[in-house]
Amino acid sequence: MDFLPIFIKIQDAPCLVVGGGEVAARKVSLLLQAGARVTVVSPKLGPSLSQLGKEGRIRCRCRAYEAGDLDGQCLVIAATDQQTINRQVSEQAKERCLPINVVDNPALCSFIVPSVIDRSPLQIAVSTGGASPVLARLLRARLETLIPAAYGRLAAIVESFRERVKEAFHSGAQRRAFWESILQGPVAEMVLAGQEQAARRSIEQALECRGVDRGPRGEVYLVGGGPGDPDLLTFRALRLMQQADVVLYDRLVAPAVLELVRRDAERIYVGKERDRHALPQQEINQLLARLAKEGKRVLRLKGGDPFIFGRGGEEIETLAEQGVPFQVVPGITAASGCAAYAGIPLTHRDYSQACIFVTGHLQDGTMNLNWDMLVQPNQTVVFYMGLKGLDTLCVELVAHGMSPDTPIALVEKGTTAAQRLYTGTLRTMSGLLRDRQISAPTLIIVGEVVRLHQELAWFEATEAKEPVPRSSDMIARAGA
Repeated sequence: MDFLPIFIKIQDAPCLVVGGGEVAARKVSLLLQAGARVTVVSPKLGPSLSQLGKEGRIRCRCRAYEAGDLDGQCLVIAATDQQTINRQVSEQAKERCLPINVVDNPALCSFIVPSVIDRSPLQIAVSTGGASPVLARLLRARLETLIPAAYGRLAAIVESFRERVKEAFHSGAQRRAFWESILQGPVAEMVLAGQEQAARRSIEQALECRGVDRGPRGEVYLVGGGPGDPDLLTFRALRLMQQADVVLYDRLVAPAVLELVRRDAERIYVGKERDRHALPQQEINQLLARLAKEGKRVLRLKGGDPFIFGRGGEEIETLAEQGVPFQVVPGITAASGCAAYAGIPLTHRDYSQACIFVTGHLQDGTMNLNWDMLVQPNQTVVFYMGLKGLDTLCVELVAHGMSPDTPIALVEKGTTAAQRLYTGTLRTMSGLLRDRQISAPTLIIVGEVVRLHQELAWFEATEAKEPVPRSSDMIARAGA
């Protein structure tokens, strides 16, 4: 180990930076974040340091470096573009046993400034000992995605209970066991979900009930799995998927998304197709509650977003009634995901100032929808689960006043490598798809914005279409 990894408290301590450029400014910014009193020595100051000096946040000595500048300092950073000066500062600082960092020259350093993940009071430092600062930054970026910002709030809450825990438990082993139960249980998840007051109450209860076996305590994670591309999952969704004991998943959850669930988690399929449900909704609700009461961490994984035609509201109503802890993680809904991957903006200043989401489930062979509301100018209509009722959909929209030449798009398996895009008009779409084998999940988009997909397409997908006028043609006609 070339360097001893330590954290130095420099709050209100005098620190010296030699150099006036942008590299020096970055080091000054880091020192100020740690609460240091910074002095900068340089014949010339860049705009960033000049501004800090005018604001009185740093002390500036606009001249060449002198050995006396080290007097009274606790820490020194040399960040000039002159190696002779950097070496001089390093040697003189070491003579005084002052910690010295010379930017981009590990041989002259007694300490390294690492890449930092700041979740104050939690901090994580990454260093390659000066061998490759770029690699350290890349590793830091990777860690940033894995460590939620709320861990800082969790650390602060734990700190506020430390003295009480010391009073309650006399041995280090007892205190360690208590904190492990807190940090590996629902309390941590409460903080990460933004429920800090509930977390504090739970710690209070744990202290009051120490030594009392309250039985297992589970939780339900209602997670939106997005439209198909696993790269569209949120950080929180990935974290909860990796710690769940059991997962209940829908038919529309993409296989690539399901693959990211913890390998040893029990998997229960509860998908639904039209007129065929693997498990009735009420039984799903009760199963979620029962599994959580058994002490299991239960992942309810849904395609898209759980609150947009996902019946998530019904499920958490049951959980709330039975006192089962739960949290909800939004997902990218199919409308926004599939439209974006198809190059179709759902709103556009020239064509659509409103967007409406509609479920297209058939009931008794009809669609009981408010057609007059859907047939409005300058509006995009998105139909979920509308494949089986596509013929009815086209007929009813035209019958209620929408032009038969209105563009329509059907996106099959959107956002995945198997995505297919079919475009036409309300007049032609049914015929275009009649002999094609199309399977769910699909999404239907109706409105003038569909015309833009030819210009805005960026994701490679097989496309079948009935030619419709391009938006540029429409604008030209409007100008004429």
